[in-house]
Amino acid sequence: MDATLAAEDAWRSLVDLGRLSAWMDARGLGSGPIAEAIPLVGGTQNVLVRFRRRDQAYVLRRPPAKPIMDGGQIMSREARVLGALAGSRVPHPRLIAFCDDPQVLGAAFYLMAAVDGFSPVNGLPSPHADDPAIRHAMGISLIDGLAALGAVDYAAAGLGDFGRPEGFLERQTGRWLKQLESYEKFEGWRGRAELPGIDRIAAWLEDNRPKSFLPGILHGDFHMANVLFSPTTPELAAIVDWELTTVGDPLMDLGCLLATWADPDGSHPGCVPVAPWAGFPTEAELVARYAAQSPRDVSAVNWYVVQACFKLGIIQEGTHARAGAGQADPAVGDRLHTFTIKLLERALGRI
Repeated sequence: MDATLAAEDAWRSLVDLGRLSAWMDARGLGSGPIAEAIPLVGGTQNVLVRFRRRDQAYVLRRPPAKPIMDGGQIMSREARVLGALAGSRVPHPRLIAFCDDPQVLGAAFYLMAAVDGFSPVNGLPSPHADDPAIRHAMGISLIDGLAALGAVDYAAAGLGDFGRPEGFLERQTGRWLKQLESYEKFEGWRGRAELPGIDRIAAWLEDNRPKSFLPGILHGDFHMANVLFSPTTPELAAIVDWELTTVGDPLMDLGCLLATWADPDGSHPGCVPVAPWAGFPTEAELVARYAAQSPRDVSAVNWYVVQACFKLGIIQEGTHARAGAGQADPAVGDRLHTFTIKLLERALGRI
């Protein structure tokens, strides 16, 4: 078999359609044969497969064959949050069912309703690519969705025990420094030497950390690569890829969005490029729009942007470290290492 075809079909070893069909039948989830099964690609390491049973389109999500973290726990947390968001104003994929029995597909998984939408990092379709006013409205809709997420009463939604908001901000810098230090185990990783200002950024974050915050649900990785837009309007269709979700400070999501947001001239750190860019709101417009809808104090937004650059850079550097040890694609590792450097340089500029 051609290597490309083999890679495209790799998901089949992780999603046995016969077993899936039997599991769905036992729970009354649709009827008829599974048809039109195709993998969905993107930045996630998890496996996503879209398929249809008669007139219902589904998306299955499960961990990869060798997850870096506890795949079952991640699936459980994602499904729990999606279930808690039902009926809210937050655009999200509707949860259909969760399975924690690894006997079915070899790992926990969940089903969600397919979303009619497109990822902006894969290219803007018409009419979005044709009209700067539509792109401006896309940015406004994006921030509205983020504000709606922060407005959810997490306790009333059944997520009172979902995270540890006490000391949340105090834990952040140390947590990510510890993750960076864990890369030392990978032979071939060149370490901190190539990461500009990493210790200076960490010290600044500790010295300038906000004193308090209003807890809420946060996505944990909120940017253009983790959202879908309506194919016909500027509306945000869904926030996706909830693997880092928790209860903490929702302003972390605003910081993440701004850390990856392009400058007015279209330049950006590289990790989530969108083109054409002309027309998208400025950072100041996004912050003002968020502040108008949220009781949260955005005066320290710069801290959240620097923190997001620090966090995202360290996460991406992990792939570079694994690549040096032969555990990840070297080309991908080098590309993400370049993005890490750009993010840290952006953080230093913000400082």
